[in-house]
Amino acid sequence: DTRVRGWFLLDSYLPTFFLTGAYLLCIWLGNKFMKNRPAFSLRPHLIVYNLGITLLSFYMLIELILATWEGGYNLQCQNLHSAGEADIRVAKVLWWYYFSKVIEFMDTIFFVLRKKSSQITFLHVYHHATMFNIWWCVLNWIPCGQSFFGPTLNSFIHVLMYSYYGLSVIPSMRKYLWWKKYLTQAQLIQFLLTIVHTLSAAVKPCGFPFGCLMFQSSYMATLVILFINFYIKTYRKAPSRTAAKETPVTTEIKNGFHKDYFAAANGLQNNKKAQ
Repeated sequence: DTRVRGWFLLDSYLPTFFLTGAYLLCIWLGNKFMKNRPAFSLRPHLIVYNLGITLLSFYMLIELILATWEGGYNLQCQNLHSAGEADIRVAKVLWWYYFSKVIEFMDTIFFVLRKKSSQITFLHVYHHATMFNIWWCVLNWIPCGQSFFGPTLNSFIHVLMYSYYGLSVIPSMRKYLWWKKYLTQAQLIQFLLTIVHTLSAAVKPCGFPFGCLMFQSSYMATLVILFINFYIKTYRKAPSRTAAKETPVTTEIKNGFHKDYFAAANGLQNNKKAQ
């Protein structure tokens, strides 16, 4: 798209490609470097970082709403050229959305430095690495029109998500953060709504490239599958066999101690006698 020629990082794919490669290399080398070292706390850095992403996401959300309203965007299907200056305004916000994806690589780098390896899942790395590259393509070929919807929803979700991350760093705030589960649900709803919105332009075309609609729907479907898998593993865990076999709680007391105390204390001795 000639309207974005000369914009930072867009004229060549190489910077995006090499930054993604550097991101993946930092994960691999970083984990090796931190293997035998104590984890960093990074609390002040995390508070500033999460606040910054929250404010950037809030700016993008408001600006996308105002720009699409100014251009009279059609929610069902919006082409790439009919809104004039409003299309340029949308494209400028979407460039910040693209650039925010390289900033968000720091999510993973902080996990590495804090030795939070369990958080560096396939879903996490796949999502971060692919989004940055996909949005380079979006900005070069479809930088406005129907492309506005996903980033608008995602910016709203990121305001909630990075606010949560920032507050979770502060120990006194953790007791109020009961809504993590609902963030994942909101992300899933976001992906499903984006798929519906994308396919609506295929059902009733307005000139937006059909191949781009199919690709976006397919990519969002992969995120739905991965996020559902994550949700099930995280929030729908079946009780373990060990928990199922635990001695039921009773009220029997002996010498001031619950009888289960003696059962636990003598467990090793009883096992030896059985052998």
